[in-house]
Amino acid sequence: MSTRIAVAGAGLIGKRHATAIVAAKDVELSAIVDPTDAGRAFAVEMNVAWYATLDAMFAANVADGVILAVPNTVHGETALACVAAGMPALVEKPFTTDVAEGRAVLAAAQAAGVALLTGHHRRHNPLITKAVEVVKSGALGTLTAVQAQTWFLKPDPYFDVEWRRHKGAGPVYLNLIHDIDVLHALCGPIESVHAMESNFVRGNEVEETAVILLKFRSGLLGTVNVSDAAAAPWSWELTARENAHYAATSENCYWIGGTDGSLALPNLALWSHAGEKGWWDPITMTKPIFEFDDPLVLQAAHFGRVIRGEDAPLVSGADGFAAVEVIEAVKRSAATGQTVHIFA
Repeated sequence: MSTRIAVAGAGLIGKRHATAIVAAKDVELSAIVDPTDAGRAFAVEMNVAWYATLDAMFAANVADGVILAVPNTVHGETALACVAAGMPALVEKPFTTDVAEGRAVLAAAQAAGVALLTGHHRRHNPLITKAVEVVKSGALGTLTAVQAQTWFLKPDPYFDVEWRRHKGAGPVYLNLIHDIDVLHALCGPIESVHAMESNFVRGNEVEETAVILLKFRSGLLGTVNVSDAAAAPWSWELTARENAHYAATSENCYWIGGTDGSLALPNLALWSHAGEKGWWDPITMTKPIFEFDDPLVLQAAHFGRVIRGEDAPLVSGADGFAAVEVIEAVKRSAATGQTVHIFA
């Protein structure tokens, strides 16, 4: 019998989760939870039960787990509701909207023994799986530097929606958090950040560009440059071919350097010196082989295995919380001009 998974929230990402569950192995879409008429219509379209609230869905006993694709501001309270009901939940990013709320959710889940996952789906991409494997194999030697670039252009009509012009709706909160999670997977925990932001192009309250210095606990140093006001191809969305809504390019957006080699993503180009290590000797490139499976489908199947007790979470609630800690530190640093240290 397939593991039953409900989806709470029938917006764009909720619908993608629902179709991913349908395509995944050993799980089935059992319900849509959404108070709107559009949510009810989507449940009819998917031929599953519809509930206006999580409590109604819990009472009906129609799901073994739930994906929370609800608005960011209610991630914490809906996760706590799932914990209270004893139901495993996969919480879309960000895990919570602030650190204090995240700590409370993690403490409740640990006390209750309920599994919480975070929807940083990029970690389920076979490309990232292979990149992590390359780094952990020691092929790059000791990591010394990392660079991530997230440049894309959000069109003017995007900002016709009022909340998108205000604090909390910029690329740091909405986009960068995915990159931070990937950097955690590839490079380990971040120890401190120093950030600057600007909004001089559009003049909205929200930031449009941020430049961030990172220090990792290993001693590795990195930079991240994010802008939604740059007509450019250097972002995960425009390079990784994960989402058909974005026209793919052949560019890279992450670069990781070490004493024995370097790795560019998402092209997965592995560079190293063929002979003696050093800039006088030729440097050559190879490309490890990886699959092209849909990470959302892989994530749904993985969630089913976690519910059944067959897997530990690949991206736990604690992992999602760690990314929130970094994002909050970035905002504090940009506001104060000070380096902010992170103590997870």
